[in-house]
Formats: sequence, C-alpha cells, structure tokens
Amino acid sequence: MKAKIWLSSPHLGGNEQKYVNEAFESNWVAPLGPNVNGFEEDLEKFLGEEVQVAALSAGTAALHLGLVNLGVVAGDEVICQTMTFSASANPIAYLGAKPVFVDSEADTWNMCPVALEEAIKSRAMATGQKPKAIIPVHLYGMPAKMDEILAVAKKYEIPVLEDAAEGLGSTYKGKMCGTFGTMAALSFNGNKIITTSGGGALVCQTKDQKDQTVFLSTQARDNAPHYQHSHIGYNYRMSNIVAGIGRGQMEVLADRIASRRANHAFYVELFKEIAGVTVFTEPTSDFYSNHWLSCITLDEAVCGHSREQLRLALLEENIETRPLWKPMHMQPIFQDAPYYGGRVAEKLFETGLCLPSGSNLSDEDRERIAIAVRAFFKK
Repeated sequence: MKAKIWLSSPHLGGNEQKYVNEAFESNWVAPLGPNVNGFEEDLEKFLGEEVQVAALSAGTAALHLGLVNLGVVAGDEVICQTMTFSASANPIAYLGAKPVFVDSEADTWNMCPVALEEAIKSRAMATGQKPKAIIPVHLYGMPAKMDEILAVAKKYEIPVLEDAAEGLGSTYKGKMCGTFGTMAALSFNGNKIITTSGGGALVCQTKDQKDQTVFLSTQARDNAPHYQHSHIGYNYRMSNIVAGIGRGQMEVLADRIASRRANHAFYVELFKEIAGVTVFTEPTSDFYSNHWLSCITLDEAVCGHSREQLRLALLEENIETRPLWKPMHMQPIFQDAPYYGGRVAEKLFETGLCLPSGSNLSDEDRERIAIAVRAFFKK
C-alpha cells in the first residue's frame, strides 16, 4: 500500500528537543518557567504591534478566556462566523451565552460585514440589547475583511475577539492577523502551521489584559499565603515542556509559511487548465494568506465531478483530503441558533475540499497528488 499523504501533519524543525531537554534538566515541568516566558516573547516579537501574549493549553481555552475577559455571561448573545470549526462557537456555550451565526462573503469565505450589521440590528430589536462580542475567523489562513468588520463593530461599540487559530503569519494590509481585535486567539494544535502538540495563546492589547488572563488560567488564586479564590478560575496555562516545543517551532515559522504558500502555488498550477475547479486564493494584494490549508471548490455542472467523488478517488490513492468546515448553523447542536445571511457558507460546504497542505510535503508527494488528480479528471 502506498504511504499515506496527510492533510496537515506536524513538522518539527530539530531544535524543539533542545528546549524540552532544558525544561527537564532544570526541573521546570510546571505551567510556568523560562520556555513559557520565552515562547510568549517570541510570539510578541513576531506579531509586533506592542501586543501581550498569554500562552494557554489550547486555542479553545484562549477563546473562552477572551470571552470571559470581555464580560460575556449567561444569557448574552455573541456573534460568530458560521463557516468555522466548532471550537470558535463552543466557548460561547461554555458561558451559558447564545451564539448568533453570520454567513460568509464569497471573496475570503469569512464573516460578511453586511450580514454582520444586519445581525446586530436584528438582535438588538429582538432582545433589547446588543450582542456582547463578535468572533470573526481567518479561515484556512485567509484574512477576514477586518477594516469593514471593525467599522461595523466600532459603529455599534461591540468588541472583536479574533479567531486567528489558522491565521498565524497571515496579514491584511500589512498588519498581522491576531492584532486587529480587542483580543485574539491562536492555536498550536498538531495540524496547525506550527505546533506545540496541543496549545494556544490569547493575544492581548494591554498588560492588564494579559495579567488577568494568566490569573484566570491558573485557577484564579488570590494573592494570599493560603489558597483563596474570589473568582472562578481555569486550569488553562501552557506547561513549560509544551512551550519548549513552541520555542523550537518559532525558529522555523517563516520557512513553514513559505512551504505552505508554495503548496498553494503548486495547486494553482495543477488546476489552472481544469475547468470548473477554483483554487481558493487572495482576492487582492491587501490579503496575504499563510495558506495553512489549500482548498478548492468544484462546479459539478462544469467539471463533471463532485467534491465527494474527488475526495473518494484520492482516498483510494491513500491521499487524505477533507470537506470544508460544515457551517455552525447547520450543526445539530446549534440548529436553533439565530442565523443571518444567505447560502454562501452552505454552498462552500457542498462544493469545497481541503487538499494536502503540510509543510513537510515532498516533491514525490506532490507528484503523486498531481498524477491522481489528472487521472480523475480524465475519466
């Protein structure tokens, strides 16, 4: 059987072991230590903009604490992009709040600013109060239209919590994704552009926000000689061992972005003469995607094949692909949540496919993919 070509597998750089060994040798194995501090500093330097970063156990934890910091409580409504992974929406439910889902726009597949404003006005009329926060997502590394989203958010005085879990290294008009909102979440899950095996971070605009995040993520222990708690806390802090992996990964982040973008260029070339297949790419030069995942949409009426037929054909060749995220408003758990917009996200789910995009794809892997794709469309 042919070796598996994965959608997006971890890709270590070599120096991760050095930082992990230092943690063991110094006995810093707790959720604090030099690697945690160093990893946060590495991320702050990379993102620029004078941000403050709190390293946490997962990107989901970052979104959860972001909402806590923004004062979201039970009964509040939070607007969330529908075209995303469930981790963008689940933390809303953790707090007893209610998600309100907004459709995508066709250019970036991200939150539609027009539908966003419609949702805000409609919910205010229906409930007598504005939604408490807005969660746009930089889907598959593609920056959202942040100028327009932020303009709507400012108009109605609603804070923005960016979900930049897939967007580390992407930029919009030269500014790093993860630095636009009041706060932003990053993810270092095993399939992300860099990984700590599992982990995330909350990007904050002030030191006070970071300090509060660290406090909440370490069980909200008050400053007392005994264990005293005046707030509900969480066990969300990143460990020094995991942060060591992150420090090694930061050394190769620029190379990982370049490799993902090269994969995207490979797919653009591969599909350029196949009618009815569109490779997801930046709409203008304002957008710079890390192309965490390279994706396509298929117009079955033109190319004669469906997304699912291509997925199964590649699976036969032991090549992993995956449908795009199923929109949140279509998920059984959220089927009763309010939804605003049209069918852009639904159509993307019906026709879209994520292709192997790992930074460790070899020339041999790409050749196997190309042969399989060409054979499929010649049928």
